[in-house]
Amino acid sequence: MSHATPFPFTDYIRSIPDFPKPGILFRDITPLLGNPAAFRRAVADLAGPFRQKKIDAVAAVEARGFIFAAPVALELDTALVPLRKPGKLPFKTLSYSYDLEYGADTLQIHVDAISPGANVLIVDDLLATGGTTEAGCRLVEKAGGTVAGCAFVIELTALQGRQRIARYQTFSLIQYAEA
Repeated sequence: MSHATPFPFTDYIRSIPDFPKPGILFRDITPLLGNPAAFRRAVADLAGPFRQKKIDAVAAVEARGFIFAAPVALELDTALVPLRKPGKLPFKTLSYSYDLEYGADTLQIHVDAISPGANVLIVDDLLATGGTTEAGCRLVEKAGGTVAGCAFVIELTALQGRQRIARYQTFSLIQYAEA
């Protein structure tokens, strides 16, 4: 579904200074989620650039990515694959560990979640430094899939996460220059 006029998504994002700690300007998506028309439009627009691609699965990055990935998967009439933190998936898993600014983290996926050669769209609410998204892409590839693209509601351009995942088609609804 292509929309002729841009939607004012920023009207539905609340900025909260000093959360979760001083110096951070938190971009709150709950007003967007609270408005069915805005939420529906966000889902349709996130799916838009990928409608003509053969998407076999949408991978959801834990946890807020689940909110957007599930309806995008339905919109694209495809499977939903959760990318979870360790200990959350009940079946055999593949893991990918990655470094964060302060420490490390791991994402997991069921070993049978992605068919070999499947085209997978990664969906999350926010692109910041790109570390978690890059880990999700690597995990999809480790599972035998191909990353068809990455879609986000919000992109914090100053943190240059797009450069970290530059080899993948990347789309965001809203870009903020300040982190």
